[in-house]
Amino acid sequence: MVEAPWCPVVELRQYTLRPGRRDDLIDLFDREFVESQEAGGAALLGQFRDLDDPDRFVWLRGFAGMTSRTEALERFYGGPVWAAHRDEANATMIDSDDVLLLRPASASGGFPVPVGTRPAPGEPAPLPPSLVLATIWYGHGPFDATFVEFFEERVRPVLSETGCEPLAYLQSEHAPNTFPALPVRLGEEVFVWFARFTDEAHLDRHLERLEHADRWREEVLPTLSARWVRAPQRLRLAPTRRSTLR
Repeated sequence: MVEAPWCPVVELRQYTLRPGRRDDLIDLFDREFVESQEAGGAALLGQFRDLDDPDRFVWLRGFAGMTSRTEALERFYGGPVWAAHRDEANATMIDSDDVLLLRPASASGGFPVPVGTRPAPGEPAPLPPSLVLATIWYGHGPFDATFVEFFEERVRPVLSETGCEPLAYLQSEHAPNTFPALPVRLGEEVFVWFARFTDEAHLDRHLERLEHADRWREEVLPTLSARWVRAPQRLRLAPTRRSTLR
């Protein structure tokens, strides 16, 4: 029997920041907004610098369900920590509304339960730096069970052969946003998968091998391309020191 996934609801949040302010927000976020959100019922899955945009901060937040999400957001954004630091946080931001609401695409598609503990504020990170790749596929229709089976049986093996092991794969969650103070992107069909690499050279080797893989070009890419409504988006993400996903 496959267990229910950890964090059945996930937010992928991309913030556009004022020039030069990303490290200010990360310092504040990692110091004040990690344990305070988790105390209210959220799971902080990861915080990242976007390697291709010096003014973008990306983070992942998970919940046990949509009701739990509403309750956790009410506790945090109505609580003392956010009240004390919201002006400082908001001063770094231009836009914080680029948010995808996601759910695991299958029982085995969710993020793994973290092993170990994150460092306390001021402590060094416990592991060497890594790089996380988030790949977003935009569909002209739902990514249904047939597509998930295609990903698991046809796409994933080719990714593995070219040096990439997906950590998690998720798709759009279309439940109503019951916390409208925080908008989410509505009316989109996305399939998002995440993978970890040791460094940029490791990622580059994977992408080059994938581009030249016969199975990818002949068996996988035609089916994927037929589903895409626009070009995929790749986010190359460097975890912050206190990111759980690293």
